[in-house]
Amino acid sequence: MSDITLIRTDSDNADFRKLVALLDQDLAVRDGDDHTFYAQFNKVDAIKEVIVAYQNNVPVACGAIKPFSGHEAEVKRMFVHPDYRKQGIAAKIVTELENWANELGFTAIVLETGKKQPEAIALYQKIGYRITPNYGQYIGVDNSVCMVKALNAKHPTPNA
Repeated sequence: MSDITLIRTDSDNADFRKLVALLDQDLAVRDGDDHTFYAQFNKVDAIKEVIVAYQNNVPVACGAIKPFSGHEAEVKRMFVHPDYRKQGIAAKIVTELENWANELGFTAIVLETGKKQPEAIALYQKIGYRITPNYGQYIGVDNSVCMVKALNAKHPTPNA
């Protein structure tokens, strides 16, 4: 495996949008009839914190965070092209997203994935995420698995 280069960008990045289109195709197959429900929460317009991974200048993976609450960021749009899976790229992206969230002062990261994505659940658990009760729009959604990980925010909150 050659080196992976991670770049910080935003949702206007053309490579990010191409990868997200592939992600949506994959999720439409995995989620079946539930895809329309999930798609409404996965819009990419105006996401300010996006990571795109490149291998030999080819965009191979992506992920993003967006504010969820005053102190939590939410991981969104995680995807590794099928030809590049099982190389540790997703873990590198999540680590970089965690670093970025720390820099922005968030104290935790939340995420939602699906029961039909066991490889994602396994990855997140391996890198320190724990399953938590479903939050927000995912409350009561049987296919959803919500997870959380505490961060060590580098910027103290005011009056802390």
